[in-house]
Order: sequence, then C-alpha cells, then structure tokens
Amino acid sequence: MFKNNRIVQLFDIKYPIIQAGMIWASGWRLASTVSNAGGLGIIGAGSMYPEVLREHIQKCQAATDKPFGVNVPMLYPDIDQIIDIIIKEGVKIVFTSAGNPATYTSKLKANGITVVHVVSSVKFALKAESAGVDAVVAEGFEAGGHNGREETTTFTLIPMVKEQLSVPLIAAGGIATGHGMLAAMVLGADGVQIGSRFVASDEASSHQKFKEEVVKAKEGDTKLTLKELAPVRLIKNKFYQAVEELYKTNPTKEQLIELLGRARAKRGMFEGDLEEGELEIGQISGLIHEIKPAAKIVEEIIAEFAVAKKEISI
Repeated sequence: MFKNNRIVQLFDIKYPIIQAGMIWASGWRLASTVSNAGGLGIIGAGSMYPEVLREHIQKCQAATDKPFGVNVPMLYPDIDQIIDIIIKEGVKIVFTSAGNPATYTSKLKANGITVVHVVSSVKFALKAESAGVDAVVAEGFEAGGHNGREETTTFTLIPMVKEQLSVPLIAAGGIATGHGMLAAMVLGADGVQIGSRFVASDEASSHQKFKEEVVKAKEGDTKLTLKELAPVRLIKNKFYQAVEELYKTNPTKEQLIELLGRARAKRGMFEGDLEEGELEIGQISGLIHEIKPAAKIVEEIIAEFAVAKKEISI
C-alpha cells in the first residue's frame, strides 16, 4: 500500500507511522514494539539521563532488528553527551526538537544518521530544511506536550508547510486513527507522527494511572498553557488550576518557574500523581477509549486507513 511513500523509503519501514518520542512514555519497550509492528518506534531521550538512554538504546537494539530512532529535545541538559551516546551506540535515526536544527544536524549526518526536526510553523520548517534535515515533522496546536506558541492547527499547518517544503513532511498533532492519518496525507503529509494514542498502550512506560486518565479525558479537558516557559498542553487537574489562579495575578516568569518546580512532569506522568503532577496529552485524548497493545494500535490504524480510503467518494 505504501511502497512508493517517501517516509517508508526514507526510514525503510512498512507503514508511514512514527510513534512520537514522548517524555516518560517512550522507552525501549514501546519503541521496539512499534518498529516490529511496521512503524518507526522512537525512544524519548528528554526524560533520560545519558546512561539511562544508553541502556534503552541497547535494549531496543536487542528487541528489534527493524529501524528505530531517538528523539532529542535540545532544551535539555547533557545534550552533548546524549548526542555522543547516540553516535557511539550506532543509532541511525534522530528526531530533534525544541531548539535550533543547525546545532547538531551536520554532526549527526556526518555520522550516517538520518535527521528529522520537529517544528510548529512554516518559518521553522524552512529553517530546518536549510539546516539540511532529511524530513520535517510539522506539529499542530492540538498536540500534547510542548508545542508552538502560534496555536496553528494541524489542518491549517500541513498544507501551508507542504506548499513551501521540498523534503518529506510528517504531520503531528491530533492524529490517532486511520481516518486522521488519511486526512493528514490528503493535506500533503507523507506520513504521520502519533503520540497520545501510544501513551495509552500497554508498552508505554508512563504510569497506569496516567494512562487511565488519558482514556477518561473528554473534549475540553486539556489546555495549552505556560507559554512564557515552554508551551505545554495539560489535562486540567489541581496543578493546572493552580497555574490558572496564578495567571490571574499577572505573574512574572520567575513566579511561574517557582510554581512549576522540578520534576513536575515526572511526578504526574511517570509516578502517577494525578493531582499535583503535570499531565501532558493532546486534544485527541477525547477519542482514545481503551489501553491496548502498541502493535494492535498500529494494526487498527492501518486497517482503518485502508477502509477510509475506499469509502471516500466525491
């Protein structure tokens, strides 16, 4: 079905589905399972110390002979050490985000690594292309975790980026089904990156309580906030309400940092504190109703994509 697809060819995978490298969710078990199912599994380095990342890479290599990648948010500490470990461990695909793509793209490509950069605007998509990346992920406002301040939706962003981009384009934000995948590709995407749907999988390393909270989420239960620090979409819980109350006082950036504190995301998504933790998830959580094996999720998305493609009539 996807034999001539540019993303399938670029990564040497069966389906143009990329599992997002999410903090506290995307360890080696999830990445290897998605890769074995025909997609591209991604280890999320953002929540890992360098030696922990090395362990996850090695375990992923032992669990799959299929391609997989590592996502590197460039705003995190130990970035140089993380890049060196990726190179030394023979990782072949790297997704960079939250920083300047020119910083590491040349070094990674010089070591035979395929590089993809995540952006939230046309401006930064073109900047990534000029930096020499092999593909771009354009992520809309619907996405979970850290995303763009511009609040451009995926449905708007993808065709605008496609109009000006030459390298392969991957759509992200608000995609969890075969119908969503087809819609993104009709708009011009060569493939899709899916995060929230894989949070609610058996293999995700996030806490079971968080997974269950994602399944319970309905329309309107998430909101993008903390733009002064790094925009993040959160489930509305006690911590989120504290953020909203602080905003009523016109807080300084320092006051927001003080409220956020340290390890707030780990507390919520990895340790399962549903009240005081930071619960990052996308708007599409309202369409996620069950925790399933990751391989089953891939299988269902592809089956639904095929049916939806046949059903379209004009």
